[in-house]
Amino acid sequence: MAQQSPDCSFTVEMSEQNDTPQKAAPQPTQPIPRHSSGIDRLRAVMACLRDPHRGCPWDIEQTFATIAPYTIEEAYEVAEAIRNADMGELCDELGDLLLQVVYHAQMASEDGQFDFDDVAAGCADKMIRRHPHVFADERVTGADAQTVNWERQKADERARKARAEGRDPSALDDLSLGLPALMRASKLSKRAARTGFDWPEAEQVFAKIDEEIGELRQEIARGDAPEAVHEEMGDLLFTVANLARKLDVDPETALRDANAKFERRFREVERRVAAEGRRPQDCSLDELEAHWQAGKRSAAAD
Repeated sequence: MAQQSPDCSFTVEMSEQNDTPQKAAPQPTQPIPRHSSGIDRLRAVMACLRDPHRGCPWDIEQTFATIAPYTIEEAYEVAEAIRNADMGELCDELGDLLLQVVYHAQMASEDGQFDFDDVAAGCADKMIRRHPHVFADERVTGADAQTVNWERQKADERARKARAEGRDPSALDDLSLGLPALMRASKLSKRAARTGFDWPEAEQVFAKIDEEIGELRQEIARGDAPEAVHEEMGDLLFTVANLARKLDVDPETALRDANAKFERRFREVERRVAAEGRRPQDCSLDELEAHWQAGKRSAAAD
């Protein structure tokens, strides 16, 4: 059900010297409930920003599709604050992420689809349903058992949804195409593994990686099939994601850490080259490699 927007009308201040209206910065009469909860204030702020007559022009013209990239970006910034163990930044970034939820809920409310209360209530109902050991009489023996129950309940929900839509359920249902490709590769292989479609040991994945590298080399050597090189490269990356899963390593996090390490080390190369009064473009590969190794040794010493 759609929420009622707060009053976003504006007033004109009166001069104390006379009764002539004086222009002032537009002020909402009572748009923001100052003594209510933080979430109610945030919802009121968003409703005012989206007000078609007095709102912000940029906010008014946004749609679900145009806001979605910001939602994804904010989620990654939350993760970055956690990685940096910066609680002040985390608080701020969680607020930015919450704003995205409120934004989408406000737009849906305007269309009469649902509102923030529906989102929150649906989430609460789902958590209660998926935690019968907390909110009902079911018992679990530990976190591992709860994880099994959680996945079983989600699989049951996916199956019910598939039947309601008149199609056969799949273990791969509801894996968003919007996920980063490496993360989705890991999730796809994990779902398939739960059905028994998996290598028994990680060592067998190394053999598959060697096979994929060989096939990639063959296509590169042919030199006339860029589509085949593209495909084989994808197969190799997918297999590497499988290896990460077998080793209990999150590939997205591992690659993000590798990116950060490369950035630190390359910036150190740039710093060392600049200290010589040169640019990386002016150096030979051997010189750059020497700076790279020196930077690694310096970092290890620290």
